[in-house]
Amino acid sequence: MVQNRLERTENFLVSLIREPTPRLRYRRRERLLLAWLRHLSHIYRSVVQLRLFLYRKGILRHHALGCQVISVGNVTVGGTGKTPVVEVLSRELVKQGRRVAILSRGYKSQKLPFKERFMNTLLRRDGKRPPRIVSDGERLLLNSAMSGDEPYMLATNLPEVAVLVDKNRVKSGRYAINRLGCDTLILDDGFQYLAMQHRLDIVLIDRTNPFGNGHVLPRGILREPIRNIARASFIFLTKSDGRGGQQLKAQVRALNPTAEIIECRHCARHLHNVTTGEQHSLEDLRGMRVVAMSGIAVPSGFERELAMRGADIVERFCFADHHRYTQQELINIVNSAGKLDVDAIVTTEKDAVRFPKMSRCDVPIFFLRVDIEILTGEEDFHACIARICFRKENGKKVLPIAEPQDVMPEEESERTVAEPVPA
Repeated sequence: MVQNRLERTENFLVSLIREPTPRLRYRRRERLLLAWLRHLSHIYRSVVQLRLFLYRKGILRHHALGCQVISVGNVTVGGTGKTPVVEVLSRELVKQGRRVAILSRGYKSQKLPFKERFMNTLLRRDGKRPPRIVSDGERLLLNSAMSGDEPYMLATNLPEVAVLVDKNRVKSGRYAINRLGCDTLILDDGFQYLAMQHRLDIVLIDRTNPFGNGHVLPRGILREPIRNIARASFIFLTKSDGRGGQQLKAQVRALNPTAEIIECRHCARHLHNVTTGEQHSLEDLRGMRVVAMSGIAVPSGFERELAMRGADIVERFCFADHHRYTQQELINIVNSAGKLDVDAIVTTEKDAVRFPKMSRCDVPIFFLRVDIEILTGEEDFHACIARICFRKENGKKVLPIAEPQDVMPEEESERTVAEPVPA
């Protein structure tokens, strides 16, 4: 169920470009639209490649911040399962004694009022505004509306990790180093963020739909040409079952002969009651009549997981990716679920953090808690963590040498970056 015209348009366009469809199945107006999008994609591809060329030649500058910088991203839009990988990587780094900050752009987080944004741009104050601090590694400081659903979810699940939100991640990286004492930065969705120098690039590829129809935006789902995965240090094949996939591996290996390839799958661990916080076994899903509700890029994987666990999906409510729910929408869904006489409403963790608070709920709402399981290449993954955390010198492990400095002096940082204000 989609609630407004904007979301209907968004879902239509996404379905049109996400996967190859036989030409004969398109109506005439759809073929005309696709032809127009194809022309735009040629322009987009040229701009992307020009930008890469300018960074490669040093005309546009990479900023080196004097600490380890790891990018986790993809070459497609949405649906590769990036957030659980960022979470696992962060946990492993913390275990090894690193002080980690996750830098996110805060996609679809709440914006400042238009007047304030206009004045900030006019007076060039954006560079002086502090980033939004979702968590300082000790306290949760912002809600999901101000931070965005993914940063909020990461901050909630990773209490020892700082999470910062700003479009200018060079600025938020400097803040994390100077003010929060971080020595390792993870760029969430950072493969295309070239303004900051990366030590490692981890690229995720959805094995169930690796590259869509092979076109770049807006004709396809590629953010840049497939050949650009040659920049990656590690390639995660997500949503894998551990069987087959040799053709995709061979294609990836041909494009990037040196990157380590790691296969992983997303595994549901338990059910979490949104209202009470109680955890329930996945076995409780067997035979349960449920309403499936989601606002994610690829809802089919979520619904497939419910069916595999034995749930009987009576009704589906599908919203646009990152949809922010209103209280009335939730009330309507709960009322519909009550009329259908279902046992529960089941959603995703990303959706649950976008729910408004409800004083009561006549039908229990659960989210699936999901993390990743590495199927092949686990040794390479742990070797990657070891390389980030330590280097060897005369057979002994010592902390790695910092990269070239490009960090604001502390006194300049104090002038231009203010303390975060808890929401």
